[in-house]
Amino acid sequence: MPFDPPTRLRPPMQPVTRRWLGRLALAACAAPALAQPIQPLDGGPLRIVVGYPPGGATDRVARIVGDKLASKLGIAVIVENKPGAGGRLAAQQAKATPAGQNVLMLANPAVMVVAPLVFKDNGYDAERDFVPVAHVNDYEFGLAVSTAVPVKELSHLLAWMRANPNQANVGVPATGSLPHFFALMLGDKAKVRTEVIGYKGSAPAITDLIGGQLPMAVDTFDVLVPQHEAGKLRVLAVSGAKRSAFAPDVPTFKEAGLDLAALGWNTFFAPASMPPEKATRLAGAIHEVMQDPDTQRKFTDTRMQPVVSTQAQTAAMLKAYRAQWAPVVQKSGYQP
Repeated sequence: MPFDPPTRLRPPMQPVTRRWLGRLALAACAAPALAQPIQPLDGGPLRIVVGYPPGGATDRVARIVGDKLASKLGIAVIVENKPGAGGRLAAQQAKATPAGQNVLMLANPAVMVVAPLVFKDNGYDAERDFVPVAHVNDYEFGLAVSTAVPVKELSHLLAWMRANPNQANVGVPATGSLPHFFALMLGDKAKVRTEVIGYKGSAPAITDLIGGQLPMAVDTFDVLVPQHEAGKLRVLAVSGAKRSAFAPDVPTFKEAGLDLAALGWNTFFAPASMPPEKATRLAGAIHEVMQDPDTQRKFTDTRMQPVVSTQAQTAAMLKAYRAQWAPVVQKSGYQP
């Protein structure tokens, strides 16, 4: 049988002639021009205002995005922590920024959805004083129990709560936080009494949960999963529509028998005083940053779900989220 030579992967070499060199020169002239240098954003450094101390989830998001954003904008990016009043002080500061300065606020639903519903005077109007720029990550909530509580499934916990109403206290990292209202939503859906205990942060709540002083707690999933993996507490359900990749052994609330789902998020906002074209450029730069595989890896490494969203999609998300949570907060009758 005659031998069939392999298909050539490259064309044969051409002899070096004047005609060949001329074609090479023409091709070089037709090649795309080098990328144009970045036009730095005017107005000086970009400040990202965060309403919480360094080290928390919102602060980590600001620093991951901020590090990448500097090269996209050609200016320095500074994360400025302004803790206090559940993030409302940061909103007041960002709102008051002069139009010529570059500032973004990274905020969660507690600042931009819950606070406007429960505080008579925030010092800012979440819808009038801010423009949504970029939704960058989602996070789930988890319901965890102390290993001292003799249950391993959500249905068993609900039965235990009904049988022990005086012990059925649910810890949350702060009163008026989204975990607080999720705990109330949980009790309402399950038709069980829930006495919510507000702590000053996640750390003391988790300490009491591990120590057995607290039977159960609702917190963000990234806080609960490391302790769940270590066997120091048990997470019975996660609030997402599907199981979390960070703890695939934990069922959703729906899988566990309760029709309940909710997410939190972190979103960048610009003060309404910022020129629209500048807000649009910032939105585009953040969109590029969030498409970067390295950025996405850094989010997942800290058990947070990255989101790639346009400015229009961010505005639509925010509108839908407010419609979902306003009835929950108002029905709770919560008063700060």
